[in-house]
Amino acid sequence: MTGSAGDEPAVAPAVHLVVVTFNRSVYLRGLLDSVLGLDPAPAGVTVVDNASTDDTPAVLAAFGARAPFPVQVERLPVNSGGSGGFRDGVSAALTATTPGTAGWLWLMDDDVVAVPDALAAIAPFLADAGAVHGRRWDEEGRPFFWQHRFSTWLGVPLPVPGNVFRHGPVMRTDVGCFEGMFLNRSTAERLGPPDGRFFLTWDDAIYGWLISRTEPVTYVDRYVLRKVRPQRHVDLGVRHLNDSSDLSRYHVMRNRGHVARYLQTEGCWSRPGFAVGTALTAAKELVRLLFVEHGLRGAVPLWRGWRNSRTILHDPAWTPEMGLPEMGT
Repeated sequence: MTGSAGDEPAVAPAVHLVVVTFNRSVYLRGLLDSVLGLDPAPAGVTVVDNASTDDTPAVLAAFGARAPFPVQVERLPVNSGGSGGFRDGVSAALTATTPGTAGWLWLMDDDVVAVPDALAAIAPFLADAGAVHGRRWDEEGRPFFWQHRFSTWLGVPLPVPGNVFRHGPVMRTDVGCFEGMFLNRSTAERLGPPDGRFFLTWDDAIYGWLISRTEPVTYVDRYVLRKVRPQRHVDLGVRHLNDSSDLSRYHVMRNRGHVARYLQTEGCWSRPGFAVGTALTAAKELVRLLFVEHGLRGAVPLWRGWRNSRTILHDPAWTPEMGLPEMGT
């Protein structure tokens, strides 16, 4: 694995940004300003506007006029969620670029800002992986917790406690996070874009897991993004839990159906283990409701999501929308 502490500075590879936004023009403006401050600059930017109804089109037009690199805007007719946005964004970026103009795609939401030297900092780690994740600061300037490995028996990512960088700057993981994932272009071409059916949540975790079946997925000790949207949270020791929404809670449970189907496709599904993982997922959301949001009114979307996950799990017409040809059973 490249990127050891003693490596010589690497030349930053050509990176094309993929940003998904929906009705958060204030945050989007800050993100795009930070992109203009990147040194080195990106090779280009694709922004997916998920049918925003605020002044997002004007913000994007002003950004395109200022940017010294290519900018393309994909405006969707309806809000397709983060999953649909990244599906269309990755597809558009692959179509608009070539391996010579962009070897990597950097995926992110609209409520972050880029650290000015992010591309230089991440460059030594982009030589031999399918996906790489840099670190993030939270909105209060503290390290944002993201260090997980996927339990195929449970079908959930589990937090890895402690200092995962105590022996070096690279942690091998097997899940993804679209808030900052650097995606190898060749990997994206083989795997295909993300599965838009997830709408919200689980899509990036499964995308990273599928990549890890054949290629390294890493988390590295270099800060590349800073969150700017405040969120209520509670410190549980091994991790923080942030506030959520009924829409997100619904999809956390509903998308367990898609997670199960991908595990089945890869020959990794355990019925009893997955049931335990689903119970743990529901319990985590109930803890979030009680200790972060101080109520249980959001329990109904959890129930509805779980019920609809059963429909997906038993749908005879379900087929995977992403996966490497050499995978599967």
